[in-house]
Amino acid sequence: MLLRATLVLSLLLACAAARADLSFNSAHVMVVDETSGEVLLKKNIGVAAPIASLTKLMTAMVVLDAQQDPDEALRIDAADIDSLKHSRGGVRVGTVASRSALLELALLSSDNRAASALARSYPGGLAAFNAAMQQKILAFGLDSTSIVEPTGLSPNNMSSARDMVTVLRAASRYPAIAQITSQRSHAVLVSGRQRVFHNTNRLVGGSEWEVFLSKTGFTNEAGRCLGMQARADGRTVTIVLMGAAKPSGRLRDSMTIRRWLAAEKLSGAAQSDVAKYESAAVREN
Repeated sequence: MLLRATLVLSLLLACAAARADLSFNSAHVMVVDETSGEVLLKKNIGVAAPIASLTKLMTAMVVLDAQQDPDEALRIDAADIDSLKHSRGGVRVGTVASRSALLELALLSSDNRAASALARSYPGGLAAFNAAMQQKILAFGLDSTSIVEPTGLSPNNMSSARDMVTVLRAASRYPAIAQITSQRSHAVLVSGRQRVFHNTNRLVGGSEWEVFLSKTGFTNEAGRCLGMQARADGRTVTIVLMGAAKPSGRLRDSMTIRRWLAAEKLSGAAQSDVAKYESAAVREN
């Protein structure tokens, strides 16, 4: 029994070392246990910063709230071209796709033109969409959030990690958003042809995480961002990573969080063994 106690103590020390060795590439980090509501990890969670395409989660909720015909055909036109960053990505001008297909493109492959077309075709037009967005921000109590356009290209689309946890939780209650963003890839009908689009989050479909909801983002001002609700080591967590400087930064941070969760699980098991050992020792004495 003494040998087992020594092994358990060694395990506890190893877990403590793993928990202490935490450093993040992201400027803003928040990890919340969805069962208990406990904030597990945090870094600069109340500071507002550009959120890039994490914006599209809010855009999707506002669009879905309007309950428009998902099968209505919408056309990408010149108004949807990026005039802020002058990026060239996205579906071509002239593309025709259903509202539901454009929602998939905006969320799965982070297509800016799709997000723009969705907002532009909102009942009452873009002005009405923007007004609905501000109402959504107020309804969610997002004190550190400002959104001025639907794609995330503007650096004035800002939020804090704390607010983004609220956004992710709200988005998880929309079955369409959860279903779209938890797919590794999906075939979407665009201009009469099936095209396969891939999730911008490389963690989706992998062995490390069971992803229920996710969205990535990147602009030069925002850095690499990731919002995700997922399960690992018996825990469902909501994760927000914002402001990683390098492309690999958010991936490394997710690995750090994954190791921390594993260490916590082992630590809990080890502490249980210690309690059993102490109970047995008391009975022997």
